[in-house]
Amino acid sequence: MPTDWNPLLRDQFTQPYWAQLQGFVQHERRASVVFPPEAEVFAALHLTSYEDVKVFILGQDPYHGEGQAHGLCFSVRPDVQIPPSLQNIYTEMQTDIGVTPPTHGNLESWARQGVLLLNAVLTVQAHKAGSHRNRGWEIFTDQIIRVVNDKQERVVFLLWGAFAQKKKPLIDADRHVVIESPHPSPLSAHRGFFGSRPFSRTNSALTAAGREPIDWSIPHN
Repeated sequence: MPTDWNPLLRDQFTQPYWAQLQGFVQHERRASVVFPPEAEVFAALHLTSYEDVKVFILGQDPYHGEGQAHGLCFSVRPDVQIPPSLQNIYTEMQTDIGVTPPTHGNLESWARQGVLLLNAVLTVQAHKAGSHRNRGWEIFTDQIIRVVNDKQERVVFLLWGAFAQKKKPLIDADRHVVIESPHPSPLSAHRGFFGSRPFSRTNSALTAAGREPIDWSIPHN
């Protein structure tokens, strides 16, 4: 992992769980199709350096449909249909800050500004949602939450849904800002995700801390 994350996470790579996890994922790749492709498993950490993290959006596990997952939570490749949860995120973004949603679902422009788009589980077997849970990825990504929490600069954590909110004990809410709401999934968006104004609230918190706000508008190409 040739990024500034490496010295912060290096100790994880010598833990017994890590060898078991990597062995499991390699076996899965030989026996079936696994998403995202191997080169994109750590895309969130490559696109958003530790130094640059200002916002942390935590997802659960990668999309399991063909060609969707590319290493950023909620995001899909530009040529893939926008999934329902992301469609709801765009709807709330337009209501909250008036940004016209793009016609694609690639959120790389957020990642390059310091929005860490991390799933708690970084791989999945094709067409089997949640198939790589409880294999060790959560230990690794919990450690990522801890090292981001160690940052002295204010970080805004967006915790959407009960799964993400279970990670709240790992976050110092006195130093950082935690914004919670129901998940943007069609099953729960109408129970409080819509109207939660996460984009304007995030930028207000960043501005109050003297940090540059996020330009949430996404290039249309």
